[in-house]
Amino acid sequence: MIDSQDRIERLLRPEVRSLSAYHVPDSKGFIKLDAMENPYRWPPETVDLWLDRLRAAEPNRYPDPACAGLKAALKVANGVPKQAELLLGNGSDEVIQILLMALNPGATVMAPEPTFVMYRQISQSLGLRFLGVPLRGNDFSLDTQAFCAAIEAHQPAIIFLAYPNNPTGNLFEKDAMDRILAVAPGLVVVDEAYAPYADASYMPELERHDHLLVMRTLSKLGLAGLRLGFLAGHPRWIKELDKLRLPYNINVLTQISAEFALEQHAVFDAQVSHILNERGLLISALNEIPEIQVYDTHANFILIRLLQHDAGNVFLALKKAGVLVKNLHPNGGLLSRCLRITVGAPDENQRFLEVFREALAAPA
Repeated sequence: MIDSQDRIERLLRPEVRSLSAYHVPDSKGFIKLDAMENPYRWPPETVDLWLDRLRAAEPNRYPDPACAGLKAALKVANGVPKQAELLLGNGSDEVIQILLMALNPGATVMAPEPTFVMYRQISQSLGLRFLGVPLRGNDFSLDTQAFCAAIEAHQPAIIFLAYPNNPTGNLFEKDAMDRILAVAPGLVVVDEAYAPYADASYMPELERHDHLLVMRTLSKLGLAGLRLGFLAGHPRWIKELDKLRLPYNINVLTQISAEFALEQHAVFDAQVSHILNERGLLISALNEIPEIQVYDTHANFILIRLLQHDAGNVFLALKKAGVLVKNLHPNGGLLSRCLRITVGAPDENQRFLEVFREALAAPA
């Protein structure tokens, strides 16, 4: 009799069997500063208007497969050039998956590292060759010479550049980005997941580079629960990629809710302003702690490096006190001894600082 493990080894691709699942920890009952979410809920009056809009939903019918109304709203809200088209996904993860599924077997995917882990994860799950080019260790900037040399040597089909980068929070130098765009033989995808907090974008550059694609998500703005991401680019690319998009991938509730939310720009502008203010206060407080290094950030999170303490022990102390942050130390390399803290609401940030200081003061 063949047991399940034998069947798994016989039927599943080795690339899949070698992967580790993307782990999301249980956050119930915690102050959640580990997932780069907007911590603010909608005002009650906004919720009432939203519920009124949802009453028109017809969940017994399939949603608009073209998402025409939502695409139009996204283009206006995000300053997408008129001639560009959009591809929508169930979060930016699905957009990345569609992009990588379209490549020829064995193609090379390139990105700086450390960066968003799903570029590597999805590439490997599809049997593609992923090449990570290390960032500079002192400030996580692009090593333009090394990156361009890797492009010349490996001729990647697609390059991902997170702008700002996750988990480091920094914006890569525009000169370096432009140089990569100039020499890339294939697609360059600029991932602008944190655009609301960055005051920088490659969206206008779509008019000048037909091999450039700009990816965004609504998750960091404040709509993580809707799972909506999109890709903007030349209509020829979007037409080809759309062939891989599953029909009706954006459900009716997400379409209605996201289109409604994009009309509430004053609400989200105010929330982003609060987060940016809290980010400044949190950075100032962290910079007063001599045992850590605080990195520059253009996102809604802050990367720190512990200079004297064990990152795992500090992470566990925070967790025991009810605060979740992201422990990046297990990633090793440039992220050794690093923690990433999402900017929360004022009371959440104060509680984090309180228990963080206590953790650093505790005997080793």
